[in-house]
Amino acid sequence: MTLSLAVKVAVLMLFVCSILYVHLRGKARLPVLRQFVNHSAFFAPYNALMYLFSAVPSKPYLDRSKFPELDLLKNNWETIREEAMHLFDEGYIRAAEKNNDAGFGSFFKKGWKRFYLKWYDQPLPSAVALCPKTVELVSSIPNVKGAMFALLPGGSHLNPHRDPFAGSLRYHLGLSTPNSDACRIFVDGQEYAWRDGEDVMFDETYVHWVKNETDFTRVILFCDIERPLSNRLMGRINRSVSAFLGRATAPQNVDEERVGGINQAYAWSKRFSDGISGKVKTFKRANPKAYRVLRPVLAVVLLTALGYWLFG
Repeated sequence: MTLSLAVKVAVLMLFVCSILYVHLRGKARLPVLRQFVNHSAFFAPYNALMYLFSAVPSKPYLDRSKFPELDLLKNNWETIREEAMHLFDEGYIRAAEKNNDAGFGSFFKKGWKRFYLKWYDQPLPSAVALCPKTVELVSSIPNVKGAMFALLPGGSHLNPHRDPFAGSLRYHLGLSTPNSDACRIFVDGQEYAWRDGEDVMFDETYVHWVKNETDFTRVILFCDIERPLSNRLMGRINRSVSAFLGRATAPQNVDEERVGGINQAYAWSKRFSDGISGKVKTFKRANPKAYRVLRPVLAVVLLTALGYWLFG
């Protein structure tokens, strides 16, 4: 085996083992094939390092009292709710109108909506103008890397998924909720129901899903919190990686705000894929037998290309 081939095989095995580790972590799992093509697979080697050096336990829900700095948000939840409900009434909490929100693109189909406050950098100008008290509170806590108001209408749900980046943890603060056990999140199969003024911390890289089986809209404060790490060097690396990804996925609430490169690429890919998807559906309806033949042929071509890259 040549050195070049050995390196390629080692890299491939690193990715495969990392993906399997992420897949087998926890009780709730995505289908194996979906896990291997899911966007979280790309970050699997990095995420394995985050788990290895994590200073918090490896479990779905975390002890919120270990993050006392977040008391500031919980203690001011009514002030935060007042600004959130004003935005809700004015229609500012909404879906991405230009399909330029890669991180949450699939959620919008279920009626999920958001208004960004801060995203791994400075607060968004629209948030500073429209909800200054909440922005001030969020910005005063250094380990809050991203924050938004998130809305889920009654009778809606979010399918099982895992977030791709283990460099952060997820914090939810109930603002205007149904206050019902029928509006809840499942993290690795464990259930939590939102309540006004109550908060929860969880690891979003476990498979999780949401059900709002009430007639009422749920509005929460949704934050990404920097994962505490046991190694200072890894902490600096994680902050650098987080900052880079934050810039690349910069979102917007209004047209005048900057959009990161990944979100711009996602918007372009959506336009492209929507056009291709329409043509594929038309072809499938017109040529069902040819469609069934071409699907496995395409799979063989892709596998052949992968084999050529490894062994050619």
